[in-house]
Amino acid sequence: MPQLADCWHLIAPDFPGCGYSGTPDAFDYDFDGYAAFLIKFTEHLCIKRFAIYLHDFGSQIGLRLAITHPERVTALIIQNGDIYEDELGPMYAGLREYFRNPTPEAKAKLGEAISEDGFKHEFLNDVDIDVAERIPPDLWTLHWSLMTPRRCEIALDVIAGLKENLAWFPRYQAYLRKHQPPTLIVWGPKDGYMPEGAARAYLRDLPNAELHLFEDGGHWLLETHLHPVVKVMRDFLHRLPFQGSPSPENV
Repeated sequence: MPQLADCWHLIAPDFPGCGYSGTPDAFDYDFDGYAAFLIKFTEHLCIKRFAIYLHDFGSQIGLRLAITHPERVTALIIQNGDIYEDELGPMYAGLREYFRNPTPEAKAKLGEAISEDGFKHEFLNDVDIDVAERIPPDLWTLHWSLMTPRRCEIALDVIAGLKENLAWFPRYQAYLRKHQPPTLIVWGPKDGYMPEGAARAYLRDLPNAELHLFEDGGHWLLETHLHPVVKVMRDFLHRLPFQGSPSPENV
């Protein structure tokens, strides 16, 4: 955010149950609930038009916002966020097994990833050793330190909820085909969940999108390739029609 704040007003909401936000009981901790929260959040701040940075689960939450208010979206920046079921990577094997047989036992097995070692594995993913050395261990240690038993339950429900979210994939794709938002795709293909094919799949619906593959990068591209990614992002954002001094309408 500091790398872009000289020209644009940036906002990064921490969802309920995530980061340093609270974990209220009266909240729906699923993709519908997070999407509804994001829509209300933008309305509360009177943010009329914005570009959206989409990553991982956030790609699916942000696209629900875009589907609801397509007229407000000036552009998309997509980084390792999958919406094409046929291009899901090999690390989805455990989830696919659960999708086929969603028993309580299978769901409990998914919960094994919700641990400090599991988070470390998620952050390092498939990158080579030299790139992995750029990923600071405080990412997974801090992430784990914020997990309460309730948050572990929420995380498991969200992971399991990916099964129902697959039905939204065609809707996301239809939105892209219809509205053709200006789109920048920055991607680390060393990603066992979302390999290169998951990035190129967007070109089916967005043939004019800009695709930049950082060949030795992985799922957490900003942690390892921040400056080259920022360079590409700044160039893309400067070419969008909205420009001027930072304001709530230029986000």
